Amino acid sequence: MFRSSGRSLYLMVSVVCWGGIGSAPVQAAEKPKAAKLNYQDHILPILRDKCVACHDPDKMKGGLDVTTFAKLMEGGGSGAVVKPGDAEGSRLYQTVAHKVQPFMPPKSDRLPQQIIDTIKMWIDEGALENAGSKAIVMKPKTDVSLTSVVRGRPEGPPPMPEPGKLSIEPVLYTARANAVTAIAANPWSPLVAVAGHRQIVLYNSDTMNLVGILPFPYGLPTVLKFSRNGTLLLAGGGRGGHSGKVVVFSVLTGEKIMEVGEETDAVLAADISPDQTQIALGGPSKMIRVYSTKDGEKIRDIKKHTDWIYAIEYSPDGVLFATGDRNGGLFVWEAYTGREYFSLRGHTAAITDLSWRDDSNILASASEDTTIRLWEMENGGQVRGWGAHGGGTLSVRYSHDNRLASVGRDRVAKIWDESGNQKAVSEPFPDVVLKVAVTHDNKQVLAGDWTGLVRLFQIDNGQKTAEATNNPPPAVVQFEAAMKDVVAKQAARDQAQSAVQQAAQALQQAQQRVAEAQKAVTDYQAAVAAAMKAVADAKAGVEKAKQEMVSIQAKVHAKATAHAALTEALNKIKAALEAAKGDAALMAELQNAEKLVGQAAMELEAVRKQLDTANNNVTAASAKVTEAEKVLTDAQTKAAEAPKIVEQRMAELKTAADAHQVAVNTLNQATEALLGATRSAVDKFQKLPPKP
Repeated sequence: MFRSSGRSLYLMVSVVCWGGIGSAPVQAAEKPKAAKLNYQDHILPILRDKCVACHDPDKMKGGLDVTTFAKLMEGGGSGAVVKPGDAEGSRLYQTVAHKVQPFMPPKSDRLPQQIIDTIKMWIDEGALENAGSKAIVMKPKTDVSLTSVVRGRPEGPPPMPEPGKLSIEPVLYTARANAVTAIAANPWSPLVAVAGHRQIVLYNSDTMNLVGILPFPYGLPTVLKFSRNGTLLLAGGGRGGHSGKVVVFSVLTGEKIMEVGEETDAVLAADISPDQTQIALGGPSKMIRVYSTKDGEKIRDIKKHTDWIYAIEYSPDGVLFATGDRNGGLFVWEAYTGREYFSLRGHTAAITDLSWRDDSNILASASEDTTIRLWEMENGGQVRGWGAHGGGTLSVRYSHDNRLASVGRDRVAKIWDESGNQKAVSEPFPDVVLKVAVTHDNKQVLAGDWTGLVRLFQIDNGQKTAEATNNPPPAVVQFEAAMKDVVAKQAARDQAQSAVQQAAQALQQAQQRVAEAQKAVTDYQAAVAAAMKAVADAKAGVEKAKQEMVSIQAKVHAKATAHAALTEALNKIKAALEAAKGDAALMAELQNAEKLVGQAAMELEAVRKQLDTANNNVTAASAKVTEAEKVLTDAQTKAAEAPKIVEQRMAELKTAADAHQVAVNTLNQATEALLGATRSAVDKFQKLPPKP
């Protein structure tokens, strides 16, 4: 029934606190329902059983007597051992929880966790003497008020918890998480706070690593607000129908600085003024109560609301604060007089959340009537309004750059501009989304739903980046998970290292292939030059052989002519000899002519042989030209292809180099992830509780 009615949304406070949602806790003991935890009924029996043997009026080891409430509160030789409202700062709890030496009881096993939790709860709830006592109000440990309101980012480093200051051991761990009843984001650092049962879980929004856990022993935190300068964290809540309180923590140390309010019901709305001088709270009492941070005393009550107060927020300049109730009542008040400034009418159902724009001129309101409305502070008029979430809008937050994030019963988170235009939407959550916050850098949105799931997503596109819970496991389990993460990160790094080696080998091979291809270009260019010279030499040989052949052809012609002339003369002598018949002179001349003809024939034959040789030389030289030209053509073809091969090898080299760089980047990322996981594991190891 709680999800169907806006008027009953915050009844979940009492249901969650008393175990109506989620399973039974596995650690700390529940407070007895019959009576408030007190010294007489619950603590004295423990002390009698475990401590009186050393700390009675007769022995008083360390000057401490625990047999009466008065004596216990007096403390011992080293001072007070019980600081009402501050178990972590109380020596009684520190020693029995084995947080500081000497461990108590001495020379004995650590007390059962249930007893330790009972002592812690008793101190945190005010260290009551008996069932009829009232809790001692914790006065502020320091004056946190500011001389003036600093607008915008304050000077100095982003406010983050100091290393080693916060424990990561959950106050309570259940098998199933409870609803996320409150979320807040530090305005100037990556620190986010998530409400869990009896605890506040702090995460780093950049990594979503667990930063620490702040105890909230009063029940369920229903409101979380960082101060405007980010140095304080306000938490309000309690037990439905039972009690309520507001606590202020130091962001740097996690120390509880002050607490205000002694409500008889859970606090549902609260905020601290920008100058840190006031805390306003409200809830089922329908009364706005304003307290001073200087002394924790109430400044005023404001009675105007007719129904439960669901939302309170101071304007960033500290001049005004706004409040909204379950009946749709929405008011703006002067911060330092408590006078009504505006009554803003328009919503028709419960006001679920309020958020001021950084300039304090515009107030955004979210309502179960499904709408988000924007109100200007000059005349108190509505400047914009739109339906945001079907079934009801449950939370709205302004970012520093004036965008709005909202969540609602439609199970999604949405991002809007100031005109009501939807800019992004998240994927659906498993259940109704209850609370939303915007990180300091305006880049991400944190939202939590009814199941205890917390999601971080990008404000620009709604893409999920991380998930967390308001129910982190015990430190030992966190450490074991961190060690598993280290092992997984180491395996991933080893794989990345192997990939780098393979990529480096492939890169080296690619570089070698490029060098070979570039050398081939040079070799082919040299081969082309040599082939061109060979062609030129062969052509010169052809010309020389042809010239020799021409010269020999002339000789052949001359010898043939001489031979023909001698033959003709011989024939004439033969004819004359036949006519002269036996002329001795002609016979001698004939013999001489025959000798000359024979000699001429021999010379002609010799020259013809020379001509054949010269002709063969021309043919051979021409063949060399053809062969040289073939070699040249082949070399030119290869030389023309070589640059293309170089280009291909260069492309392969680039691919190998890119792959190598990707592998190196992956290795660097894996190394960084391993270092981060190792640091996280070391941090969790250092925060492990001492062994009993």
